[in-house]
Amino acid sequence: MTDQPVFSEFGFSDDEWGLLVGLPQAVLTAASAAESNGTRRTRTENAAGLDAISAGRESASPLVAAVAGEAIARTGDPETGEELPIIEPADPQAMIADVLQRAKTAAALLANRVHEGEVGAYEHWLVEIADQVVSAAPSGGILGIGGETVSDAERRFRDRLAEVLND
Repeated sequence: MTDQPVFSEFGFSDDEWGLLVGLPQAVLTAASAAESNGTRRTRTENAAGLDAISAGRESASPLVAAVAGEAIARTGDPETGEELPIIEPADPQAMIADVLQRAKTAAALLANRVHEGEVGAYEHWLVEIADQVVSAAPSGGILGIGGETVSDAERRFRDRLAEVLND
């Protein structure tokens, strides 16, 4: 007896599974890129986002738990002290637009393949990742004091993601 890849158990191709597994980290990166915060704040945002992705492994949704497990296996487990590299896209707005388009594609894919509850759980998890990232470090202020908890640009990204996903 041969073991089937996890994605085939859910009825996805390798490429489709790649989209679903890559999207949480892409959401993390886009949420962080929505507002340029400096290296220290970006590290804080990355850590919060990686924690939110990791928390998906405990989801009651088998799909979210499987995607989160695969995502953490690929990026590193925050419980073992691993950190994501800081990614500073050359064109943050183009990157954000790409992530929103990928989220829309993933939502359509899921709507046609899995139960509505699984779709909702995955979409809500992505928005929660974005929310954790944008709330992790205040923007503006001086030496980390003051500033907004969530900037207008960060709020716009999170709200656009929720709109695309209908969450």
